[in-house]
Amino acid sequence: MADVPLPPLSLIVSSTSEPTSYLSSALALLFEPSPPLFSDLVPELEDTLLQSTSPITTYSELIDGALQIIRAWPDELQARFIGAHPRIGEVKGLSAFSAKEQGQGQAGLASARTTATPPKVLERLAHLNACYEYQYPGLRYITFVNGRPRSAIAEEMEGVLGIPHSLSPDQPPVEAVGVVEAGSPEWRSELSRAVEDVGRIAKSRLAALGMQ
Repeated sequence: MADVPLPPLSLIVSSTSEPTSYLSSALALLFEPSPPLFSDLVPELEDTLLQSTSPITTYSELIDGALQIIRAWPDELQARFIGAHPRIGEVKGLSAFSAKEQGQGQAGLASARTTATPPKVLERLAHLNACYEYQYPGLRYITFVNGRPRSAIAEEMEGVLGIPHSLSPDQPPVEAVGVVEAGSPEWRSELSRAVEDVGRIAKSRLAALGMQ
């Protein structure tokens, strides 16, 4: 399922084991690799681990610690971080976890291959992604799929955008959805929701590995 296994948590929390490479590997697996993850999250979380008086004992706690750091970042850095996750409906260049999460339900990759998403749904998702990124400049639509089919996510996106349900590949026109000003309360609320869903995705990946 995963490209590489998670390293033992002891290698990350021990100050004598040069934990940076282990921490980078673990966070890239759980959160998706991205420049902000390596340049900002890894060193900040490593400093937190070294200075903490309450030792981390589970990967779930490590994810919580990472989210606490991410929430304190400037909006632009948070947006770049969530942008590392693939767009809903993408089918190429996905990590093993993303491929499973973008599949056709909880049965995993084998089921996804045998029950392919209809092309009309993929076309609709591509349009909805374009609409969302126009409406929320600088953001990418992130949601905790949790085994739902892509058709259900399309309907969810339509609800967020406030547009009627359809399978049209180009309606409404992208420019018709309106623009939410970057940095406004509504824009920041959507950014915050995306960050929380990234955390939920990370914990779901952890559970899929049989870890806590």
